[in-house]
Amino acid sequence: MAVGSDSSSMGFLGRHYEEVKEHWKNNFAFLDYYKKTFGRREPLPKWTDADVEEFIASDPVYGPQLKVIRESRKYAIFGALLGAAHLGGVSLRYSKSPHGFVLATGFGVLCGGVLGLEVAEHWKQLYKIDKQAANLRFLYWWEDKALGNQRN
Repeated sequence: MAVGSDSSSMGFLGRHYEEVKEHWKNNFAFLDYYKKTFGRREPLPKWTDADVEEFIASDPVYGPQLKVIRESRKYAIFGALLGAAHLGGVSLRYSKSPHGFVLATGFGVLCGGVLGLEVAEHWKQLYKIDKQAANLRFLYWWEDKALGNQRN
């Protein structure tokens, strides 16, 4: 029997592998939106806060959304610091183990940061906006601006 790419000749494991591969390709299909900006030979230049503020002022739809998304970082940072201080302090008080202190502090940062993001999600009502579209619109705008400056 000749070896081919026909699914009938692949056997059970080959067909299963192709099905799993297709399943995960569908699950990560949202990454296709970012191929234009991240699948480049030369990376985009770094942007500054002034560039982001310029985008916020220039785009009436996605500008305010991006501003709120950027403000939500403060909640995550505060939550991470609070979680690190709490769990690190508790582990240091009761355990006095250096590796336990480091692990507990790291876990506190993780949990506190996620809790801070959830607080921001509800406090700033981020669930009402499309965060991916706002970030992607900024990346497209930045690419156009950066490439426009290089051409001139």
